[in-house]
Amino acid sequence: MTKIIQSSTSSGLASSSLSLRRSSRGLSPEGAEGPSDVEGLTKLFYGLIGIASSLAFFFVLYWVLRLDSAITNVITNTYSTPLYFWPYVILTFGAIVFFGVNVSLLVYRWRKFGFARRSFSGGGASGGLGSLVGIAASACPVCGSTLLSAIGIAGGLAAFPLAGLELKALSFGLLALPLWLTQRDIKKLEADCKSGVCPLPKNHSFKEADRPWLFGLLAVVIVLSLVIWNMLKTEPIIAKALSRGTVNPNDNTLYSANVSQTPKESLRDPTGQAGNALIDEVTAQVLPEKGFQSKIALGASIVKLAQSGVIDRDKFLAIYQDRAPKESLRDPTGQSGLPTELEDALDKPSQGPILLTRQNANYYVNLLWPLGLANYMSSNRESPINGKSLFSFASTGGWDLGKEENGGAYFNKFKIVELTPEQEALVTKIAQNAYRPCCNNSTFYQDCNHGSALLGLLQLGAAQGLSEDELYREALAFNSFWFPHNYIQTALYLKAVKNIDWGKADPRMVMGKDYSSAGGWYANVDAEVTRLGLVPQDRSGPNCGV
Repeated sequence: MTKIIQSSTSSGLASSSLSLRRSSRGLSPEGAEGPSDVEGLTKLFYGLIGIASSLAFFFVLYWVLRLDSAITNVITNTYSTPLYFWPYVILTFGAIVFFGVNVSLLVYRWRKFGFARRSFSGGGASGGLGSLVGIAASACPVCGSTLLSAIGIAGGLAAFPLAGLELKALSFGLLALPLWLTQRDIKKLEADCKSGVCPLPKNHSFKEADRPWLFGLLAVVIVLSLVIWNMLKTEPIIAKALSRGTVNPNDNTLYSANVSQTPKESLRDPTGQAGNALIDEVTAQVLPEKGFQSKIALGASIVKLAQSGVIDRDKFLAIYQDRAPKESLRDPTGQSGLPTELEDALDKPSQGPILLTRQNANYYVNLLWPLGLANYMSSNRESPINGKSLFSFASTGGWDLGKEENGGAYFNKFKIVELTPEQEALVTKIAQNAYRPCCNNSTFYQDCNHGSALLGLLQLGAAQGLSEDELYREALAFNSFWFPHNYIQTALYLKAVKNIDWGKADPRMVMGKDYSSAGGWYANVDAEVTRLGLVPQDRSGPNCGV
């Protein structure tokens, strides 16, 4: 009897030992997944933990970035400096990947050996702390003024010699260090276990009880991916890349949309003739051959800008020496740089209303840009660019035609065009509801030259007594000449899809977010006119610069 009990006990212990070994190796009971299945599910489980963590980290960083900037702005402002741009990109994505790997390793260590109780030198506790510090350090270079001001760093990224790149490198290191420490900790525990001096390892492999977590992780990854994608596709630079037949939204120069640029066939008209006629018709409406006769005059605004140093006469004229017309009143050789009607703009008040044409539209961008940037409005204190990142926008850092090296020094500084409280309120209202196709920001958020220029135009118009309706009409006309292809296509869309003639279109609607922001334009206009085969095919043109 005793032998039977001993035999039974031995068999039970052997069976339990085998079961424990199977469990510790991640094997399921008989009838369940085999070793290879469990191994694959285990890899998938930990992989999804890392992917979900990286996506969540990216979402947080991107959300913070969008509080006062955008990926498009970061690329636009830094791409011309490759020694800054590429380290910034590599370190950012490296930190995001390291964060996900860190979280996955920490979960693995917890499931196998329990919570870490080691000192910092052991690496267990330092892993989580290092990750948290790495998060803060990594967020700072992309959050602009928002987080830096919150932790008391005056001057934003300008306070750092490398404009925050050193913080990015620090975050990369702080996330790489706990990764190494956690791996070392796990290897040491595994080595100790072989010597029998560690806690009994738990089953860290995928188990049946983990299935809900696996499906939950899959759902989190899918949801985060969709949310992030919906945010990213509104970025002008991404929306442009996704568009199949788009023209350049940053184009300041008219490339005629004529029959030769029209597809030979379209969905509605296989012969292409109706499309040709429609493009010619709307082009003539959007960009009249004789130009747009504005009700707004420059007045003494440009003279005051020159006197205040916002415009440096020599710098300003120098950029046009190679663009001058063949003949001008002052210089028959064509070296004066400015068209005839603007030759005295820096020296004498211009009382006549502006005649905006295909030839002079670019000049007015650069004349009105410093006006919108420098002219004082009390509401500008609430401007999104009025913060620690003031000197980093294309509208500020890009304006180098004044006495100061950075146009941010002139922001909201001079009363060039004085406005009554009612006029200022009107300008602010329109500016907050008028957009431009080079970005997703309103005119009030003047982060590029077109935003500043249009704001300056609205200030002039309001000071000269124009009504709200008239100011919207002026804004639409100037935007149309500054972004001709966008608004030609918008006119095509309104005519072909909505049966609305350009002259009868409501400027408030067209200047709104749905039709004039980059994201709205690509989603609502470009996709439809491309489907109809009505898109001019020229893609060249300058960007938002002088």
